[in-house]
Amino acid sequence: MSNERRRQGPRGPMGHGMRGNGEKAKNFKGTLKKLFVYLKPYYFKLAVVIIFAVGSTIFTIVGPKILAKATDKLSEGIMAKVSNTGGIDFDYIGMICLILVGFYLVSALFSFIQGFITSSISQKVAYDLRSSLSKKMSRMPLSYFDRHSSGDTLSRVTNDIDTIAQSLNQSLSQVITSSVTVVGIFIMMLTISVKMTLIAVLVLPLSMLLIMFVMKHSQKYFSRQQKSLGDVNGHIEEMYGAHDVVKAFNGEEDSVKTFNEYNDALYDSAWKSQFLSGLMQPLSNFVGNLGYVSVCLLGGFLAGGNTITIGDIQAFIQYVRQFNQPIAQLAQTMNMLQSTAAAAERVFEFLEEEELETETVKIEKNEVEKLHGSVTFNQVNFGYLPEKTIIHDFNMHVHAGQTVAIVGPTGAGKTTIVKLLMRFYELNKGSIMIDGHDIKDFSRHDLRSLFGMVLQDTWLFNGTIKENLMYGKLDASDEEVRNACEMAYVDHFVNTLENGYDTILDEETSNISQGQKQLLTIARAFLKDPKILILDEATSSVDTRTEVLIQKGMEKLMEGRTSFVIAHRLSTIRDANTIIVMKDGDIVEIGNHDELLEKGGFYASLYQSQFEGSEI
Repeated sequence: MSNERRRQGPRGPMGHGMRGNGEKAKNFKGTLKKLFVYLKPYYFKLAVVIIFAVGSTIFTIVGPKILAKATDKLSEGIMAKVSNTGGIDFDYIGMICLILVGFYLVSALFSFIQGFITSSISQKVAYDLRSSLSKKMSRMPLSYFDRHSSGDTLSRVTNDIDTIAQSLNQSLSQVITSSVTVVGIFIMMLTISVKMTLIAVLVLPLSMLLIMFVMKHSQKYFSRQQKSLGDVNGHIEEMYGAHDVVKAFNGEEDSVKTFNEYNDALYDSAWKSQFLSGLMQPLSNFVGNLGYVSVCLLGGFLAGGNTITIGDIQAFIQYVRQFNQPIAQLAQTMNMLQSTAAAAERVFEFLEEEELETETVKIEKNEVEKLHGSVTFNQVNFGYLPEKTIIHDFNMHVHAGQTVAIVGPTGAGKTTIVKLLMRFYELNKGSIMIDGHDIKDFSRHDLRSLFGMVLQDTWLFNGTIKENLMYGKLDASDEEVRNACEMAYVDHFVNTLENGYDTILDEETSNISQGQKQLLTIARAFLKDPKILILDEATSSVDTRTEVLIQKGMEKLMEGRTSFVIAHRLSTIRDANTIIVMKDGDIVEIGNHDELLEKGGFYASLYQSQFEGSEI
């Protein structure tokens, strides 16, 4: 990233461009509706889950009612034995027990099938969401990533989607099972005693009021927890990626202090959300116990009047216990749905972010291949922020094959010009033409296929050297790779490595030097053989001897190609056809090296200052 770019568009997890603490979910119901859209392809499987969940629940519910028959038979047998009129019918009781075992086995099998399908659905939804996020990233403007840390984006792709997957896995079947259980048990209780059922149900409104109260106050903490988790991940990712710089500048203390602030915020929101959500079940159990005690008292009274059997009382008490449990589970599920909504909202916020402007392709691919590379800037105005324009009425024409050097102090707008040329950002006003065609008439893919770009910040990925070199031209032959490396004076050092071009670069590419990284990125640009070449401080990370070799290689590469060279060391661009001198986003001088020195203007002062030891 160029120095001037660093001044634009705050980014990073240090509180830049992030949502404020404690922001509630904007639309709980709306977010869940959007989530259910991703469930639409799995409606058939959901129907199967419902069928098996209902079956599993029914077999479980009828258990106490059947067991009541065994209890009544046992009670009759005991009374008969006491009065010497008979005994206990163990055969009947044994048969009832076998039926119960069969019911519970079938219920367990149905529950297993239901859980298997539910897990499959939840993971496929997570897969679909990750795929959507991945595709969305390729359509996002760079301005979004200027405003948001990579750690925050990573947290949406990983933590937030994991939260959604886990919640769906637990809540989908739980909602169905608990709902069927509540309805089924209510019906079974009515078949035993209407009076006792009314007592058991009277406590439900109180339970629901308590649950709604807790949910209302816990939702904001769930939203805050997900946001704080993104802050923590962003900080860790950024600090780990630059751990050598942090140590070099003794920044460990500040880094730990910032981490502690984010970690404290995460702790504060996490324990509050978990504490409040944890209140749901004990509150539900407390209210349920009130109903349980009332039922026991009424049941004893009714049994004394011989209006209900002991078996029915035993079954009803079991149902009361089971009746409270699914209600508590539903409360816990609502708690999970809050966490799901908070996570899903962050995911959908990303998916609904503004995308790149729709392309209107007027130049076909076969026409692109015939272009020569002349470039014209017409009245170009641009600013990273709408209220702050940094390039004002920029006009310039570059003939095909010319080498144009762009110089100026940090923040002058040098790198910004080439980013506009490659359409990384859209212009506020004006147009950029290539061979007389507006760059908006090209597809972004075809436009960028014209360019080869080497930045001052090298980028290589975990893979072999050969794979990194072929990144811009996947169908390149081994001979083409070696020729490009010879032009960039890379072939010699690659062959000194144990595995040569098959040497694997680690994730941080720490097994080669910074200068070697830069040489490889330059060789990669050579291999692409572009019509227009952009070198942004391409030699800033290499020693003087290597710089001389690179200059010779670039001279070969630049022959017949339009080249834009951005440099602070003015000695490297003396032979440029045209030198553009920029200051505060405006072109202040233009000409070749000798002409600009004779003028004795801003370029001359920049050039002379380098020999006086001043840093540009």
